[in-house]
Amino acid sequence: MMEIQINIDCADLDRMVDFYVAALDYVPYGSAGVTYRSIVPAAGVGTGPKLVFQKVPEAKVVKNRLHLDLIVGDRIEAEAERFIELGATRVSDGPFEEGGTSWIVLADPEGNELCICLD
Repeated sequence: MMEIQINIDCADLDRMVDFYVAALDYVPYGSAGVTYRSIVPAAGVGTGPKLVFQKVPEAKVVKNRLHLDLIVGDRIEAEAERFIELGATRVSDGPFEEGGTSWIVLADPEGNELCICLD
């Protein structure tokens, strides 16, 4: 079995960990010095990859080459609003629709794109 871990560069480790813990129902998992912190799904809540946040000095400049798609069933508007209340910003005006599915593009507190998707 292979474990999947996704690393996200950031400037403010506390802000990013707090945002994703609340948004994804994850829990803090560990840290390595002042440069790395990780989070994992809360026990018994679900499955998902470990997210590792790496403190870097430079700001995000261009569009992500990799982003998270968060599948939330038929409640994409409600989940998008919840993420915005937690500190995300809305990137797309309305849901995109293609191939029988819909999604809303958001940016996390440091500008990394993510999509809230219809199941």
